[in-house]
Amino acid sequence: MTSKTGLAILATLAVLSAAACAPTHSGGTYSRAQAGEEQRVSRGTILAMREVKVEGTQSGAGVIGGGILGGVAGSMLGKGSRANIAGATAGAVLGAVGGSMAESKITEQSSTEFTVREESGAIIAVVQANEEGLREGDHVAVIRGTRLRIVRDNLPAERPRGS
Repeated sequence: MTSKTGLAILATLAVLSAAACAPTHSGGTYSRAQAGEEQRVSRGTILAMREVKVEGTQSGAGVIGGGILGGVAGSMLGKGSRANIAGATAGAVLGAVGGSMAESKITEQSSTEFTVREESGAIIAVVQANEEGLREGDHVAVIRGTRLRIVRDNLPAERPRGS
């Protein structure tokens, strides 16, 4: 395997790993930093839902991977060192632009916007994946920590004070 082929493979892997690192907007996924963090819980009812798109990431992996891949491919087009340099330069620029666009599109996600009326009467909205199959009218727990999330309300019914 040539060094150019190795670089091309590494660039492709960089773009694919950027897609794998896309954030998950889920009610059931916590970051390592959120584990053990105090969170406030209130109750509410889903009033409305709609599908939305969460734009993809721009981590730079697509630009770097695409630039390397384009540069390697472009350097193989010409005959002679000047043509190879010109091809590599043009290929790197075009590859970087294409890699950036590809990363954004690959990491784009569909999600759901939930509008919830809390027991306090406040109306809030939150965007997250609907992995629990929530529907309008469902009772939910609204969890507030470093981010807001909703989950199906499986909390026991509250007993009146003094009982």
